[in-house]
Amino acid sequence: MGLTKSEIFSDEQNKLSSLFKVLAHPARIAILQYIINQKACICNDLVEELGLAQATISQHLKELKNIGIIQGTIEGKSVCYCIDENIWKEIQAELNTFFNQNVQVTKCCT
Repeated sequence: MGLTKSEIFSDEQNKLSSLFKVLAHPARIAILQYIINQKACICNDLVEELGLAQATISQHLKELKNIGIIQGTIEGKSVCYCIDENIWKEIQAELNTFFNQNVQVTKCCT
């Protein structure tokens, strides 16, 4: 498989691509929804909540933390984290900008 030539794309395109890649896993969406629904920092084990192995959850948390959407400490089974509201709002704005583009297609695909 060839390498992607990310350098030929804009910073915005690369950033959106990375964001979509991280958010593309349903476990990560479930983790984010759980944290949002708690309306507080989470300092407990998600294994019981999501039914996934600790190692799997830790890997998903690491990916979410790497893009900055969550913050806190994630070390083995000891976790304490929350949504970074500033990053959340930045991501909302980026996705809104992307999806709010006006799409007008001439009738060519039938």
